[in-house]
Amino acid sequence: MQTAATNTAGVSDIAPESVSTRPPLISEDWLSVLVGGALIALVLVGVRATDPVQVGLQVLVPLTAGAAVLGMRLIRFLPGVLLVAALAWLAQAIAALPAVSAWSLEYVVFALAIGLVVNHTVTVPTWLREAVRTEYYIKTGLVVLGAGILIDDIARAGFLGIAQALVVVLSVWTFAFWLARRLRVDDEFATMLASAVSICGVSAAIATCGAIQGDRKKLSYVTSLVLVVAMPMMVLMPWIAKAVGMPDVVAGAWLGGTLDTSAAVVAGGELISDAARDAAVVVKLSQNALIGVAAFLLTVWWAMKRQAPAGSETSSRTSLAVIWERFPKFVFGFLVASIVFSWLVGDATVADTRGPLTAIRTTLFAMAFVSIGLETSLPSLVSTDGGRPAIAFLGAQAFNVLVTFAAAYAFFGGFPFAP
Repeated sequence: MQTAATNTAGVSDIAPESVSTRPPLISEDWLSVLVGGALIALVLVGVRATDPVQVGLQVLVPLTAGAAVLGMRLIRFLPGVLLVAALAWLAQAIAALPAVSAWSLEYVVFALAIGLVVNHTVTVPTWLREAVRTEYYIKTGLVVLGAGILIDDIARAGFLGIAQALVVVLSVWTFAFWLARRLRVDDEFATMLASAVSICGVSAAIATCGAIQGDRKKLSYVTSLVLVVAMPMMVLMPWIAKAVGMPDVVAGAWLGGTLDTSAAVVAGGELISDAARDAAVVVKLSQNALIGVAAFLLTVWWAMKRQAPAGSETSSRTSLAVIWERFPKFVFGFLVASIVFSWLVGDATVADTRGPLTAIRTTLFAMAFVSIGLETSLPSLVSTDGGRPAIAFLGAQAFNVLVTFAAAYAFFGGFPFAP
């Protein structure tokens, strides 16, 4: 069994000597923008791999160069990242099996499961820990994701999808934060939990953690909780929708506003119908588009919350500087990628690059979910802080299910708006 000690946030502790301590030449956020931008640029100039091995090489070369810039020990990082990439490929291969894909189980489920199995059966070696870099992989993947979320698509999604997203995000975030604080969960934990439940799960938690300069151990706890809860919901919610006779479009809007991963949204929608899937994607796309806005607002709120006392000379001089310092730079990369592919790249190029960029993003996210599994202790998900963060998350998710159910009927059910 796993012998590594675990901290109170559900993440395996890594001994200080096991990872690099050399000061990085650039922050991880900015490096994620550069690596993500480099991957996008390679695709735009014609490097469009489809074979999993080729995609892996295309991803690993910039990642390794970035690791050197971050000051990681390459003699340990190289074998570690190769194993993480291999496990990520295995997760995708399992998800692609006909018997598995028939159940609409996505690669994220298997990536997390593989990491958890390894973490709970053997002691994770030091050389592998150097490559367990969840945030590095996810931040880079989010920059690449920006190329796939087009502003024109959001506009075509129409008023109803955006309106439902705003209603759900604002109401659920407020309730989730209130519930977490009532359960004596600290502000940092509560903010990440609220964003994960209300906006779009892992991606929102990552963006929020960057905006408030949160504890990565708490982030790993939240992302693990998101994925563990999303798996049964992905299967149960379509079954409930069919059992109660929900119209397909309404059911899709319900799934899109409730499930916390985009993969689960697509998979859950397809378990109902094409119309349900399309509605689910519209709503989820609208919520995904709020990541950048939410990160900016949270940056402002957190900076003002933590800065010098109101009215002081220090407070008035440093507000903008603190906001910029705390703003997650990888979200800036996400927004730039979205703007470039929305308005500066031709439609034909957007269509031609969608597949290769999706393959790159999938590889990065799969590596991130493997890493989450490798650093997460399942017993600690329940025991951390007496189980209060988990209770807050589950309570907020229950509220999310009910609010989104009502919103889906209001905006997509035909009354008061046209179906």
